[in-house]
Order: sequence, then C-alpha cells, then structure tokens
Amino acid sequence: MIEAVGLTKRYGDKTAVYNLSFQVRPGAVTGFLGPNGSGKSTTMRMILGLDNPTAGHVTIGGYPYRRLPNAPRQVGALLDAKAVHGGRSARNHLLSLAQLSGIPARRVDEVLGVVGLQDVAGRRSKGFSLGMGQRLGIAAALLGDPQVLLFDEPVNGLDPEGILWVRNLMKSLAAEGRTVFVSSHLMSEMALTADHLIVIGRGQLLSDMSVKDFISANSADFARVRTPDTEPQLREKLTSALTEAGGQVLPEQDGALRVTGLPLPRISDIAHDSGVRLWELSPHQASLEEAYMRMTQGAVDYRSVADQKAGLQQPLPPGAQPPMPVPGQGQPGWYAPPPPQQGGQPFPAPQGTPGPYGAPAAPGGQPSPNPYAQPAPQGGAPGGPAAEPPAQPAQPPAQPAAAPAAPATAPATNPTKSEDAR
Repeated sequence: MIEAVGLTKRYGDKTAVYNLSFQVRPGAVTGFLGPNGSGKSTTMRMILGLDNPTAGHVTIGGYPYRRLPNAPRQVGALLDAKAVHGGRSARNHLLSLAQLSGIPARRVDEVLGVVGLQDVAGRRSKGFSLGMGQRLGIAAALLGDPQVLLFDEPVNGLDPEGILWVRNLMKSLAAEGRTVFVSSHLMSEMALTADHLIVIGRGQLLSDMSVKDFISANSADFARVRTPDTEPQLREKLTSALTEAGGQVLPEQDGALRVTGLPLPRISDIAHDSGVRLWELSPHQASLEEAYMRMTQGAVDYRSVADQKAGLQQPLPPGAQPPMPVPGQGQPGWYAPPPPQQGGQPFPAPQGTPGPYGAPAAPGGQPSPNPYAQPAPQGGAPGGPAAEPPAQPAQPPAQPAAAPAAPATAPATNPTKSEDAR
C-alpha cells in the first residue's frame, strides 16, 4: 500500500504539492488525475524517492522507498519511457536492470514476451517508436515481479490494440492483489480501467473516491423524455405537470425534454395521469470526462483563447468580394467538395477512364490526353524508328477541336524513347 501524509513540495517560491494525503490500496486500479501542472509527476517522484518532500512523508508498505530492501523487487515504475540508453538493445537494457537487482536473466525474456517485444529484442532502442518505448518501459516495471506498480501515462503512443492490452494488464495485476497506481489524461480509458480515483488540482487533493461515486457527486443525472412530435400541445401539457410536481424541465434542440429532480417512475406516473403518450423515457448519466471537467474547471492553469489573427490577414484588393463560407464545413459528416474544373470541364481522369469519371472521351473512343503530362518526344532512340507524333497538342484548347495535322517525322529531341511516344 502507498500512503502519503501531509505531502508538500516547494521549488523556490513555487509550491508544486501542498498538504497532500491519500492511500493507494492493493487489489484495485487507482487512477491519478489532474490538469497539467497539478503536481501528479512530482507526487510520483516523491513516492519513488527521486525528490525529497519539503514537508510530510510518503511510504510504501510502511517504509520510505529508499529504505525498502531490494526496492526494484518490490516496486516497479514507468515514469519516462524515453529514459533508455539508445545504443542498447531492448534485451540488453532489461538485462542490465536485472543484473543490478539480482533478477535472473531468464526473467528478461519472460517480460519481453509479456509486452510483445520478443521479435525486436535485439534492436537498439533508439529506433523504437513511441509505442514500442512504452512497451519497453512497462517491461522494465514488471521485471522484478513487484507488488506495487506506478505508471505515468502508460498508454501514450499505443495503438488501440495496445491500449486494450494495457487496460487488461492493469486489471489482471490488481486482481492478483497488487497495488496499481496509474496516471492518465484519457478520461474514457480511466472510466474503463480504474476502480478508484485520486484527483488533485494545483497540488491539493480534490477528490478521493470510487469512479461511480465521483461521477455521481460531480454530475447531474437527468431523464430524457419525448412526446409525439405531431402533437406539440402534449409536450407543453407534460412540462406543466412535471414542473408542478417539483421537477426542472429544459427543452432540447431535437424537441425532447431534459427532466431533473424526479425519478423515472415518478415521471412515468405523471405522464400517465396527465394522459400524455411518451415516445421516449430514458435515464442519462454524465461520463467521467464530464464529471472531471466540472470538478477541475477552477484548477486549470493553461486555458486557450480564440485566435484573433490580429494583423495577419491580408486586405482584399479593391472590388474583391470576401470568400463565401462553405455550407456545413466543420460540422459532422461534412466532406470536401469535388475538385475544381479546368476550362469549364472536369479534370481529366487517368488513361483509359471513360468520360463520366473525367474528361470527355476523344473521337473514336480514346480518352482525352492529360494536359499536365510532359510532351512526348518526337524522335526515337539513335538507330531506332522515329516516334509517331502525338494525336493532339500537349495543351488542348478550351473547346474540343480536331487535332492539327503533324509532319510525319521530326528531329529527335530526347535520345530516350518514352512510353508516351510509343
């Protein structure tokens, strides 16, 4: 178990962590949440003895980390996946850590298989991607088969399969009775992984409770009610009845009603007594992300503002009209318009493509030439037959016209015979 009591850390005149007290119990995945700059990384560093607290103390199993006998066999951590010698292979990196801690060499190959890096064990780590580096860091944390594990952003850079693997790994480690402490900014992932949450803001504790209780305490549940769209008077009638019963009713954009302050059975009884038919009556609960944003909105240090682009926009020339906004741009389901047209006609399609998908076919069923292709050479290779002239000029006129006649032969301009000239 990890226990922090009155933990405080100051860097000069800046207080990173102030009077922080919490417990991380075994048998559960405990999520560690907070905005950027809230003190999460500083807290983890103090747990591992990398930073000395200004006041208070933190222990693991009743001992400070530096006093734990053979600490790497009892505590595993991933704080920085890039803290690896780039010239070492993945296996040699883990082997050096194992030798320092008295861990058998066979354990290295075991954890490489657990994290899926057995096929690249001989590659130097400097060529690893971000996700591969994360897997190597997790392997280092698992090397001593510890009972306490700390992970700082373990899914950073992983693909969906890797994220699912980390989630299942955390749950399986906690199910074995280990203490698992995970810091992450992915609220959706924390909602699926963590059993308990510790939330801090500006170095101080904001919440210490289960995920379910955290969502309930920091969000307002509501019921979504819909009446027949063809009978708007029923919606007004139901709104009046629910308001008289002590509920709060807010209309939504799609015509439904958001009702708070009344349980679903009570809403159903009121609608029945009022003679109002319902098309929908469903409960809605806020997500972990919504509850987290509501709790930490006053503890965010870095907030973005709208880009005013002051002084950067070029003035329009006299008589020019500002560009018209594209209808629907930025909305869900919007896609880019088709490409522009050349001379009133669509851009030509690749050779052999019929007219409906590109430029109209030329007389005789042949496609029109590509106006962006390089002109074909008119001569052949030395000693070879002369190239046939193109049927049409390289830049066709805006209106289709018959190609002018060309001389039978012409002096060669390129000693290499191109595909277009054959």
